[in-house]
Amino acid sequence: MAREFPSSVKGRLLVAAPELGDPNFARTVVYVLAHDADGALGVVLNRPGKLPAAAALPNWATRAAEPAMLFQGGPVETGSVIGLGRSNDGWPVPLDLSEQPEHVPDGAGLVRLFAGYAGWGAGQLDNELAFEGWIVVDARREDAFSAEPTSLWRTVLGRQRGTLAWLANYPDDIRAN
Repeated sequence: MAREFPSSVKGRLLVAAPELGDPNFARTVVYVLAHDADGALGVVLNRPGKLPAAAALPNWATRAAEPAMLFQGGPVETGSVIGLGRSNDGWPVPLDLSEQPEHVPDGAGLVRLFAGYAGWGAGQLDNELAFEGWIVVDARREDAFSAEPTSLWRTVLGRQRGTLAWLANYPDDIRAN
């Protein structure tokens, strides 16, 4: 029987279940920016790319959090860039990258830049949640700006309570175990 989920997971993390077979999302951690009846949108937090942030958006390079790379935000519209800064209370919020960095409030501090995003049509994410393709967990302020993003999947799972934390040690290939 499928579990029930809240109507919106905006502001929370989607952690790919170990069995999630989609190569676009295997072992990813997605920060959800929007989720309503029309669909959902988020960015993958743990896939730094090879292009330096300075090459992608030179004006924003001095504010890029380490590692200062253009992250692979998801498989949708990879030619576009989404920026996250910090709100006054430290939580990640989308930035208007058409603004000059000096016009962004100081509270935004360091930023993270993402090529593309993860997107779901109406009901699509809800179906994936019902079939347990994603684990929904609370985000921490620092998750979106982690200095060690490639270990974020294990870190986020490892800080969960009970048996859910065990998934942090789930082998990359269960058949090789």
